Amino acid sequence: MDDFDLIITAGTWFDGTGAPGLTRDLGIRGGIVVKVSADPLTPGPDTEVIDAAGQWVMPGFLDVHTHYDAEMLVKPELSESLRHGVTTVVIGNCSLSTILASNDDCADIFSRVEAVPREAVHRTLGERRTWSGPGEYAKALDEMPLGPNIAAFLGHSDLRTHVLGLDRAVTRDTRPSAAEIERMQLLLGEAIDEGFLGLSSMSNKLDKIDGEVHRSRSLPSTYARGKEVRALNRVLRRNRRVLQSAPTIDLRPNIYKYFWASSGLFGRPKLRTSLLSAADSKAYPPLVYFMLWAAPLLNRFARTDFRWQHLPVPFTVYADGIDLVVFEEFGAGAAALHLKDQVERNELLRDEGYRRRFRREYDDKFSPRIWHRDFFDAEIIGCPDATVIGKTIGQVGKERGVHPVDAYLDLVVEYGPKLRWRTTIANDRPKYLDKLAANDGVQMGFGDAGAHLRNMAFYNYHLRLLERVLRAQDGRKPFLSVERAVHRLTGELARWYRIDAGLLREGDRADIAIVDPAGLDSAVHGLHETAMPEFGLDRMVNRNDRAVTATIVNGKPVYRAGTFADGLGTAWGAGQFLRAGHPSARPVPAASR
Repeated sequence: MDDFDLIITAGTWFDGTGAPGLTRDLGIRGGIVVKVSADPLTPGPDTEVIDAAGQWVMPGFLDVHTHYDAEMLVKPELSESLRHGVTTVVIGNCSLSTILASNDDCADIFSRVEAVPREAVHRTLGERRTWSGPGEYAKALDEMPLGPNIAAFLGHSDLRTHVLGLDRAVTRDTRPSAAEIERMQLLLGEAIDEGFLGLSSMSNKLDKIDGEVHRSRSLPSTYARGKEVRALNRVLRRNRRVLQSAPTIDLRPNIYKYFWASSGLFGRPKLRTSLLSAADSKAYPPLVYFMLWAAPLLNRFARTDFRWQHLPVPFTVYADGIDLVVFEEFGAGAAALHLKDQVERNELLRDEGYRRRFRREYDDKFSPRIWHRDFFDAEIIGCPDATVIGKTIGQVGKERGVHPVDAYLDLVVEYGPKLRWRTTIANDRPKYLDKLAANDGVQMGFGDAGAHLRNMAFYNYHLRLLERVLRAQDGRKPFLSVERAVHRLTGELARWYRIDAGLLREGDRADIAIVDPAGLDSAVHGLHETAMPEFGLDRMVNRNDRAVTATIVNGKPVYRAGTFADGLGTAWGAGQFLRAGHPSARPVPAASR
C-alpha cells in the first residue's frame, strides 16, 4: 500500500499530450502524481479520495492572457479562475506589469487600458508592494498565498517608464540613448534570469494612459522605435523567450515587422511571438482567411515561431454608457473618455459640433477599426426607460427619427452609466470558430481575466470550448476531439511558454481539473454579476458550478462542488511562481513508478 495524500478514482484521464482518455486512478503525494494506475489504488488512513467516475480528469487549464497583476495582491486566491478549472495564469500582458515603475506610473498605465479603477490600483500597490525589481517581485510571488500558479511577463511600458521616466516615455521625440537601451536590456535579462516568460509589448495606439499629467496619451511601448525594439528582441531571441504583443490597427500596419522579427531565416534563432487577434472580426469578415493561413505558412516556409492569440468564443462586450475601450480607437470616442467629470462629459456629448464629428467617424467605412461601428448590432439590456430594453440602439434611433449616433448620445446624456448595452465584435460565426480552434497557428487565450471587470467575463472560455466540442460530437459534426481540445488548453500552451504545467503523467506536478461532461451545457455561456468590494464595483463573472467538480493545485484541492478550501488566499496558498525553463516538479522515485 502506497501512502498517498490524495487518490482520484475511476475518472477518464487525459494526460495533456493529446492522447485519448483512459479510465485510471491517480495517486498523488507531495504535490506530485506518483501513480497512474489501471487498477484501483488503495488509500491509506489519511488519504483523501475523490470519486471521479463518469468525469474527465485532466491537467488544470492555462490562461495565458490575464491582467491579475493588481487583483492578486488583494485576492491572491484568484477564485474566479479556480472555479473554472484554471490552475496556471499568466500576468504582465500587453506591456503592463507592476514591477519597475513607481506606483503612480503603474496605476496610470494600467488602469484606463484595463478598465480597473485607478484609485484601487494605486491604493493596492501602496499597501502591498514590497519590490522594486524583477528579483524582488519573484520573491514576493514565492511568498504569496496564491490560489493558482503564476507565470509572468515583464511589461515593455513598465520597463520603458522606469528607465526613461513617464514624461519622456510618452513623448514622440524621445530617442533613448545607447546607455538607456542597454539598461532596458539588462533589466529584461534580469527578469529572464528570474524565470519570466519574456517581454510583453503593445504597438496599438488605442490603449490610453489614465491620471492627470499624461492622460489620454498612448501606452509608452507604442512610442518605441526600431533600435529599441530590435535590442530587446535580441535578448528574447538569445534566451528563447516569448514576445507577446498586438499589431497596429491603422493606415500604417506593422504586422510584417512581427513576422520578420519571429523568423529564423539566415541562421538566427527564431523569436517566439504571440500576437493578440480578434481573429474573425465583424469589422473585416474576410480577414479570417488571413488569420487561418498566415501563421501555418510562415511557420513552415519563413521559419517563424508565430501564433495568433485567439479567444475561442464569441467576443461579446458590455458597456455602461460610453465606458468601453473600443471608443478609444476614433477621435470622438477618445475625446469623451478623456473627460472624467460627468458634467463636462455630458456638455461635450450635447454639443452639435461634437455630434457631427462622431457621426462622421461612425459612418466612415474606410478608417481602420476593431469595433464594426453598427448601433443596429448593439442591444440595450438595462436602462431606467424600460421601453428601450431589448431593442438595439439603432432601432431606438429609427423610432425617434434620428441618426443612431444621436440616439446613443441622447441616451448616454440622460442615463449615463445606467444605460447598459452589449455587442459582439468578433468570433460570432461558429463555422470559423471551429476552424480557428483546430488551427495550429492559433493559440487559445485573450481571456483578459482581471481586466474590463464591467465589460466582459471569459474566465471559463476553456469550458465553453469543451462544451462546443462535446455538442459537435453529439451532432456528428466534430471539429476537434476531446483529447485534442484538452491538449490545446493545457500541454500545448505549457510547452510553448516553457513552463512546468499542462501535463498529468507520473512525475508531473498535480495541477488538475475534474470536469463533469454532463455539466457542459448552456450554463457555461451565462453571465452574472458579483460584488468586488476591493475595487468598489460589481464585476461580471461566469457561474456554471456543475461543470468543474474539483480544482487541484500542486496536489491540494482548492475548489470542490462550488466551495473553496477554508483559508485559501489568506492563511495558506497552493500556487507557485512558475519560472520559465525551470521544472518545479520534483522527480518521482523509481520505486513509486
